[in-house]
Amino acid sequence: MSRELDHIFSQVQAQLALVVDDATFRIWLEPLRPLELRDHTLVISAPAHAAPWIRERFGRALRASVELVLGDGAEIDVVDRSARHGDGRRRARGGDDRDRHRRDRAGTGAIAAGPVGNPKLTFEQFVIGDCNRLAHGAALAVAEMPSHAYNPLFIYGPPGVGKTHLLSSIANLLLAHNPELEVRCTTGESFTNEFLAALSSGNAESFKLRFRHIDVLLLDDVQFLERKAKTEEEFFHTFNSLHDSARQIVLTSDRPPRDLQGLEDRLRERFQAGLVAEVEPPDLATRLAILRKRAQQDELELAGDAPLQAIAERVCTNVRSLEGALIRVVAYSSLTGRALDATLAREVLDRLYPAPPPTQDRTIADIQTAACEHFGVSSAQLLSSARAHQIAWPRQLAMYLARELTAESLPAIGREFGGRDHTTVLHAWRRTRARLETDEDTKAAVDSLRRLLDSRANT
Repeated sequence: MSRELDHIFSQVQAQLALVVDDATFRIWLEPLRPLELRDHTLVISAPAHAAPWIRERFGRALRASVELVLGDGAEIDVVDRSARHGDGRRRARGGDDRDRHRRDRAGTGAIAAGPVGNPKLTFEQFVIGDCNRLAHGAALAVAEMPSHAYNPLFIYGPPGVGKTHLLSSIANLLLAHNPELEVRCTTGESFTNEFLAALSSGNAESFKLRFRHIDVLLLDDVQFLERKAKTEEEFFHTFNSLHDSARQIVLTSDRPPRDLQGLEDRLRERFQAGLVAEVEPPDLATRLAILRKRAQQDELELAGDAPLQAIAERVCTNVRSLEGALIRVVAYSSLTGRALDATLAREVLDRLYPAPPPTQDRTIADIQTAACEHFGVSSAQLLSSARAHQIAWPRQLAMYLARELTAESLPAIGREFGGRDHTTVLHAWRRTRARLETDEDTKAAVDSLRRLLDSRANT
């Protein structure tokens, strides 16, 4: 019967492979295993964390494939592999040390959750837009099938765009469906502090047990490990231990792996070996959707969408600033008794987020001329292929302003900057946006260029 069952199931999988793409088949359907054929029903098993998802998303495809193989009326039953076979899955992935570590801990299914694991930050609360669609999809896949989808998953983007939200969402979904999993949520800073404390107290082995015998590691702000040789060495071995034993790793950073020059090449190479997904600052549509969701959660009484639209148009840096602006406007409305409308929103935000100057009179040539004058470089240098910082940085700022202050497309801007590719312009814009979040010199330079352009427009 076993040989016949395997033959039937191989035919079912062949049918499934025809109706889904290769990646979907590999991630979700290939791990399925046949258990028995009972009363014209094919019983198959799936990993505990994936069974509900597979029933929901692929139930119709599974039934159709079984009917093609076994005939009309055939059924399929997807069961939880761990429920049927006890803890065999864990032993197969195994390691007696890990099981011993679990038994040594108090309680069952011990969970280590740090500051990242906020129970209020879930996938349901995350607003999806073009700026974060890939990162959200990858995070959801990891949460539904850890270590089978993308491992490691590396999410990067500037502060306040939702990276920590995605980490917490992964933790919350994993633990909701798999309370026996051991998930550790932490930050690069906490990892460093814990490691140094363990070294100073002579408890290095205890530290290793806490991090190397877990199911999932979610680490926020991995860039904090840069230029910390001992901590970086320990994390390298922790990463290898987890990855080699098929445990899920998810990391976030403010930069892509290639830009983490303060880390050793061997770590950056490992980060890049998985899926690297960017989260960009939200566009207007996404910002408005975020505000609507927050207003709905807080049951705010609004005079239509106008006040949210006013906030979304004015605050464009990140989600954190966006929600902070809404709180400020709501507080002012509550304290003054005024209606929460667009006029009130603009008044409250005028000081913190002044309305941007009109952009219709700006041209790329105007911006290039202002950049050359401000930084003391020639137009030929600005448009050249020179990569020296004193040339490259003015060029990046000029590209950033060209995208911000004109209606030109990225390819059009690239052509005006010496025939560059649109990806170069996009990189310059992203890098400048990231630096504006933290670097006062960058803010001052952008403000100076804006004032110079304003003065010329008014003459």
